[in-house]
Amino acid sequence: MNDERLLSIGQFARLARLSVKQLRHYADLGLLPPARVDPGTGYRSYRADQARDALSIGLLRSLDVPLAAIGEVLRGRDAARVLAEVRDRLDDELARRRQTLAALEQVLAQGLPTAEVTLRHEEPQRVAVLRDTAHSPQDIGRVTGGCVAGLLPLLEHDRAVRLTGLFPVELDGHIPVTIAAALPDGRPVPAGATGDLLPGGLFACATHTGPYGHIALTAHALLAWCAERGHRLTGPFRELYLNDPATTPPDRLLTELLIPLEETP
Repeated sequence: MNDERLLSIGQFARLARLSVKQLRHYADLGLLPPARVDPGTGYRSYRADQARDALSIGLLRSLDVPLAAIGEVLRGRDAARVLAEVRDRLDDELARRRQTLAALEQVLAQGLPTAEVTLRHEEPQRVAVLRDTAHSPQDIGRVTGGCVAGLLPLLEHDRAVRLTGLFPVELDGHIPVTIAAALPDGRPVPAGATGDLLPGGLFACATHTGPYGHIALTAHALLAWCAERGHRLTGPFRELYLNDPATTPPDRLLTELLIPLEETP
């Protein structure tokens, strides 16, 4: 290799509009290795024709493309597929941000949420369930949708069947998600689902009106009510979906929230 055609890391950084620190980081990750590293001094040199890749990294990072995805693009993978996946993730994040802003606007307008809470006993119920795990609170919607889709055959046979979502009170780490559909006596468990018994007992209940993304507001009010009265929680939140989101406007969706309580003698 002719060293006279090589650029120092400082010269290349100016050409590529990147900092020396960024170039070192990208080299350490294998995204943009230098053309030559002096064995004695450790100085790094680059070829001018590496500037296109360096500029591409800068452009894609400015568009919030993760470094792992950039690496796939530079290695000649299906760039359209890789970037489409990034776009979809950003679109999902934007939707969540809009949902968060809408909930914040509601709190600003109405103050911290309150709810009318009642106590009632529920009987045990035979159900078909599907379970999955969400990797984060933001992943709950996707996982819930997948479980609901698996129980659709029950709904097609009986529109009166209602679905119940079960979620832990603490949404930390990997989050177990269970979707249950009531099984009338004699109704078989659909393929892919598991038969189970939804426990009965004493529950604190409140009704949420509005988008599913705002359920946390009513859940807050329900938890505050329980805490103020010294009730001990004994299980996961239940969300009983009272109408069909496919035919109901988001602001008119009804979801009953139930949380099981320890019964005192």
